Amino acid sequence: MPPKPGASLVKARLVIMEPPARVGAKPGARMSTVQFQFNPGTLALAKSVEWRRSPSRMAGQTSMPEFVGSGPRTLSVDVFLDATATHDNSVEAGVEKLMVACVPTKKSIQKKTPASPWVRFEWGTAKSVSFDGVLSSLSVAYSLFDVDGKPLRATCSLSIEEAGHDTPGQNPTSGSREARRTHRVVAGDSLPQLAWREYGDATAWRVIAEANGIDDPLVLVPGAELLLPGVEGADPEAEEAR
Repeated sequence: MPPKPGASLVKARLVIMEPPARVGAKPGARMSTVQFQFNPGTLALAKSVEWRRSPSRMAGQTSMPEFVGSGPRTLSVDVFLDATATHDNSVEAGVEKLMVACVPTKKSIQKKTPASPWVRFEWGTAKSVSFDGVLSSLSVAYSLFDVDGKPLRATCSLSIEEAGHDTPGQNPTSGSREARRTHRVVAGDSLPQLAWREYGDATAWRVIAEANGIDDPLVLVPGAELLLPGVEGADPEAEEAR
């Protein structure tokens, strides 16, 4: 649909925020805003649903699937940077602004609870693609260089995974964040995904990591059994001080 006569162009942007002070809280203060030079041509929105079914011994039949839970939304978007269209000498500064969302913030390190910033993609009145989340991946492809080797153009591919801060205990699989149960790892599992299903908060993955002595949250061995502990009743001040 063509734009309305006289309508001004709304630019997309990425808001980078401090991570929540504790599990279940909302994101903190705004750290920075990355304005898009060019609005994206496409947006890819995905949401997963997990079903569990027991193997059936009857040939030609299958067991009834059991609903386990719905996963977080994931938004994939490309950010195009072009230093030739501005007075900048390189696109590296723009890339660094995005890289900030991939590393722990200074405040979280000082509190000894390292956590990367939360982000939110905003584009005018669009709602389905605007939610609080964490940057799960960032890849950069440089495509044009100056005579001295400085990159002048880059395409940054972002993947934002939804991070909820709903009222604790609303997860239908656990019923309460006081619950303790186990989960057998399957291919494709990740700690943020398990934390979302169990607690409604993807950033609570550290609770699971600590309970199972996991050093690398990105490496889960299929078939391993994980303890999913409850976090309800934890002292918020103690959590912040840890």
